[in-house]
Amino acid sequence: MSTADPSNSSTTTSPAAILRQRLSDRTATIGVVGMGYVGMPLAHAVLEAGFQVLGFDVDKRKIDKLATGEVYLPHLGEAMHTELANSERFTATDDPGRLEAADVVILCVPTPLGAHREPDLTFVHQSTRMAAKVLRPGQLIVLESTTYPGTTRNEMQPLLEETGLVCGQDFFLAYSPEREDPGRKGVTTKAIPKLVGGVDETSTELAMLLYGSAVEDAHRVSTAEVAESAKILENVYRAVNIALVNELKLILDKMDIDIWEVVAAAATKPFGFQPFYPGPGLGGHCIPIDPFYLAWKARELGHTTRFIELAGEINSQMPAHVVAKVAEALNTLSRPIRGSKVLVLGIAYKPDVEDMRESPAATIIELLLEQGAEVSYHDPHCPNFPEMRQHDIDLNSVALDESTLAASDCVLIVTDHSNVDYELVGRCASLIVDTRNAMSDVEQPAASIIKA
Repeated sequence: MSTADPSNSSTTTSPAAILRQRLSDRTATIGVVGMGYVGMPLAHAVLEAGFQVLGFDVDKRKIDKLATGEVYLPHLGEAMHTELANSERFTATDDPGRLEAADVVILCVPTPLGAHREPDLTFVHQSTRMAAKVLRPGQLIVLESTTYPGTTRNEMQPLLEETGLVCGQDFFLAYSPEREDPGRKGVTTKAIPKLVGGVDETSTELAMLLYGSAVEDAHRVSTAEVAESAKILENVYRAVNIALVNELKLILDKMDIDIWEVVAAAATKPFGFQPFYPGPGLGGHCIPIDPFYLAWKARELGHTTRFIELAGEINSQMPAHVVAKVAEALNTLSRPIRGSKVLVLGIAYKPDVEDMRESPAATIIELLLEQGAEVSYHDPHCPNFPEMRQHDIDLNSVALDESTLAASDCVLIVTDHSNVDYELVGRCASLIVDTRNAMSDVEQPAASIIKA
């Protein structure tokens, strides 16, 4: 039997074969749509792997800063911004037409909730349509945004195939969820294992070639739906367990038992227990949002997610609980909340980052203002209260000094940044409501401390 010469085979010039070769020898150009908390570190990891990288964002201000190396995401460090700006293999653009030159287009766009806590896929649809306008044979499109199972196949694929190109034959489509943890020290995007699932075998294979080159551990799953579901599970797991300790905190508070000490005691067990900690509410782009994506999809299929929705209800009530504790604490000083000066420490959603996405601080401050409190805040990472989709708060960070603390009727710790002088707070404030157990290591504070 004679064997055909591979060089003459049409398969060697198929869109998949051409892209496979470009990914293998790292001559492919990778387009990253959305140069924010997810897109920038991903672009940097792909650049380090040796690929040409095209960073796209609709925000012209980000593009200008990327071109000059100006830092706009401080938690990622000055070095990353500088390396991108100085690399001959990285280009920043706000021109969507340039994505036609990309062999791979990775979408890192927000997936927020609508007014009724329903999934808002506006940015996914917009970015997919943008990619469709420049779609050509041999391109791989990857979604990284967290969403409900079926989004990649049922929402994106039809939009891309409106071009007349066929998925799995002319172009390829996969899902690989972001797993960024802003502010975590010593863990880079390259070191975080990556899940990869395509809408077909070829798409999965090509996406694995890309991510296998850029990260230390790319884990292949059978479908895009498995990868989408795994990401949802990761965040539902955290949301449910945080709700558990938040509910337990409310109960133990009535019994005058310290939830923080209880969690620390339980955590001494070396198996069967993982510590989760209470707080003033959930923040960040994942945990407050993703469970509702799954709950919405379940309702569409005729199922209810009572466990998940209850967790969401408990967590979403925590800001109101915090404000109630502030009012209760002020009452011990015979002061009403109306007219009292409340200094909020920390407005970012987690320590040591500037990230305000879904931060409970916004809701807490609005509730305090509604009840007539005079609110100010200090946050070394957020000098100005940023524009937010659901909040409009016109405040700037104030200095944290003796006079500011002494002038405050109550200091409310919402985010426990490490570069805050809690010894100073304990010495100069008269009343502290602590939602993060930040004052636990301060010896003999002069202030009265209420845990919330």
